[in-house]
Amino acid sequence: QLVLVESGGGLVQPGGSLRLSCAASGFTVDYYAIGWFRQAPGKEREGVSCISVSGGSTNYADSVKGRFTISRDNAKNTVYLQMNSLKPEDTAVYYCAARWVGCTLARLEYGYWGQGTQVTVSS
Repeated sequence: QLVLVESGGGLVQPGGSLRLSCAASGFTVDYYAIGWFRQAPGKEREGVSCISVSGGSTNYADSVKGRFTISRDNAKNTVYLQMNSLKPEDTAVYYCAARWVGCTLARLEYGYWGQGTQVTVSS
């Protein structure tokens, strides 16, 4: 069974940093593109970033460009999202998801999802 588990969320002050992890089990992440998504209360789930199978191609939402960095360590079967210069509007539940083909921020293209990790940016 293909399972994704997110971790690393928490409470951080504006301007702070967090690193989220997405650990895969039941499958080898090498063959999957991975996306990060987030959902704030009362809002739709939106794409934040994605990374291709090889890691050579990445994509970011305009709202996080220059602040977030996605990376993958296939040896550890894990994908990371480094989040710097966090803002209160980054507060949301963050999810990772896997798809067989390429990197996209379109959530409907992903068939496998983790359970999410809460990120709260507040002073």
